[in-house]
Amino acid sequence: MRKLIIVEGLPCSGKSTVSKHIADVLGMEFTDEGSGDHPADYEFHAFISENELAEFQPDEQELIITAAEKRCGGYVVPIGSFCGDLFDRLLTHKIYDFLPWETEKPLMLDKWRSFAESAVNSSGHVFNCVFLQNPMCETMMRFGFDSSVSEGYIREIYDIIRPLEPFVVYLKTDNIAAEIKRTVPERGVEWLSGVIDYHCGGEYGKALGLSGFEGYVSALEERQRREAAILRHLGIDSIIIENFKTDSKNAYDKILAALSAK
Repeated sequence: MRKLIIVEGLPCSGKSTVSKHIADVLGMEFTDEGSGDHPADYEFHAFISENELAEFQPDEQELIITAAEKRCGGYVVPIGSFCGDLFDRLLTHKIYDFLPWETEKPLMLDKWRSFAESAVNSSGHVFNCVFLQNPMCETMMRFGFDSSVSEGYIREIYDIIRPLEPFVVYLKTDNIAAEIKRTVPERGVEWLSGVIDYHCGGEYGKALGLSGFEGYVSALEERQRREAAILRHLGIDSIIIENFKTDSKNAYDKILAALSAK
């Protein structure tokens, strides 16, 4: 029985809407990105190794250990549980933003393993992204790795979740720039500025000299191309929906039919 459905695609493609709809129809548990307590992801957590813990004062160490989960030879700490100077210092150890890849990768694979073990006996989960988007943002955008590295990492995740019979719904966007511009009034110019800085300021963007809105869109176009190729190579059960927002009813019919057929 299928225990995991993941809706992937670029920003503003309709992932949240589609994943919520699927969960409602199938009676599965829905987890949106940015929910704060994701079963397969670390959204606002720091990782403190045993050696790094020694850099904190004894009273701070006690607070960290009490709040943390011990994983991978260190402590995964919910940053939002703290304030003041300790909050600021934990922020410099934030997962996704500051960890070296050799520390981050095993930590994230460990999180996926923990989720897969717990989800086997669940009623099923529907995720808004995290399977393609988060790994691609890290391996491609932040670190500037070759597509083969991204694919290898995602394949490791797939191997972990394979017992859950995962299914990926990929929302492909033809006119990326138009969809981003259409969503800016809702998400705000601060959001747009942040994503432009992230995509143009990481190793991928710097290597290509990307800048501004055009650079951001260029990075997304390449990410979408790579993600589609990785999906094909993985052989994971999936469906690609073209321009979901132009005919959402027909798209939902195709998605639910594909899920019923497999």
